[in-house]
Amino acid sequence: MLTQLTTLKSRLAITDTQSDALLTSAIQAVGARFDKETRRGLARATDLPEEFAADETEVCLSCYPVESVTRFELKTNETDGWVEQAGVEFLLRSHCVLSLSAPLGSDQQLARVTYTGGYVLPGTAPGDGQTALPADLEQAAIEQVVFWYNNRDRVGVIREWPKGGVYLQFAGIDLIPSVQSVLANYRRVAW
Repeated sequence: MLTQLTTLKSRLAITDTQSDALLTSAIQAVGARFDKETRRGLARATDLPEEFAADETEVCLSCYPVESVTRFELKTNETDGWVEQAGVEFLLRSHCVLSLSAPLGSDQQLARVTYTGGYVLPGTAPGDGQTALPADLEQAAIEQVVFWYNNRDRVGVIREWPKGGVYLQFAGIDLIPSVQSVLANYRRVAW
């Protein structure tokens, strides 16, 4: 989760446990939404396999910053399956782009790399070579959940005309502007 429940409850000034399950689900939903918006996995993943065209030499990995690359494999057909490739020369640029010195195969084949990457989430201390989730991403997740929590009774409402003649319209209650701005800085560039 992009933030801890205790941190979120502190921001909301909630001391009881009645809303814990709801808030935990909201944190998880916001994390999934952030992954979708940034076109990448933010949370650290180990031994993550990622497929790419075997004739590619530049691969933009989907979960970064990358800590380590452990294996390359090549697949020509389903019968033979994946065959590990030894001695693959590569360069990791900007902790996210895998540059191969030569293609692993042809356009008729499929390649796969196995690696470890992503941010260490709050509540866990980063080890050597690991990167903690940036504070602005955690704060954006907190503020988005707070916004949702405070407006949860109005989510999906496009128009409301309460008595007294006041007309309200809630369009675009989605990601708040400050959150959109933070996410733009972490969006994966598609090739």
